[in-house]
Amino acid sequence: MTDHIVSSFDDELKDLAVKITRMGGYAEKSLIDATYALHRNDADLAMRTINADEQIDQLEHEIEEQAILMIAKRQPMAADLREIMAAIKLSADLERIGDLAKNIAKRAVAIQSQAGDKKVVLGIEYMSRIASEQLKDVLDAFIQRDVHKAMRVWKRDSEIDAMYTSIFRELLTYMMEDTRNITYSTHLLFAAKNIERIGDHATNIAETIYFLCEGEQLREDRPKQDASSFTPADYEPEAG
Repeated sequence: MTDHIVSSFDDELKDLAVKITRMGGYAEKSLIDATYALHRNDADLAMRTINADEQIDQLEHEIEEQAILMIAKRQPMAADLREIMAAIKLSADLERIGDLAKNIAKRAVAIQSQAGDKKVVLGIEYMSRIASEQLKDVLDAFIQRDVHKAMRVWKRDSEIDAMYTSIFRELLTYMMEDTRNITYSTHLLFAAKNIERIGDHATNIAETIYFLCEGEQLREDRPKQDASSFTPADYEPEAG
């Protein structure tokens, strides 16, 4: 971030970055809490996580309004314009992560009284831990403007994809063994898919950081390993 003759412009850019960082912290906590609620059958924590999504939505609204005002007032160019456009894109991805974490919390509420295979829940918890690490690392990369750290997150996307495919196959087998498991397993399948999508949004953030630091779009194809294409979970409407 460069220094400007008009110091208030620097303050505005720093304020955008602070709001992105705060929003990222809320999103990361929502994912951790939602997964813990799922694992521990903690309906109270799940409801608190669902309600906390309002904080993330409010910050996205503030960032978008502030960014539009800055563009209209400052007419920024080059790196300054990239800073502002990146803030808009990052806030959109973080808002989606918050929505997906909220959806996991809703699944936790839905299955709290149901018995099922806890081994699969542990697999989902581990998958969520990897996604949380990626989210933390990519937010650190944003704060530090570290494109190499962002690219390390980008390259790890296939790890979550492979874990989702494994969980999908395990849950499919579980449902085929006993039809009474279908409802419980479907909720877990959607929860796992939401975590996989969170990994995708962390990858989006990494690509935005690359654009912010390098001044050009990343040209490489994403390293995807989700072999469960056209599963029922792929057709779930994204949470709002």
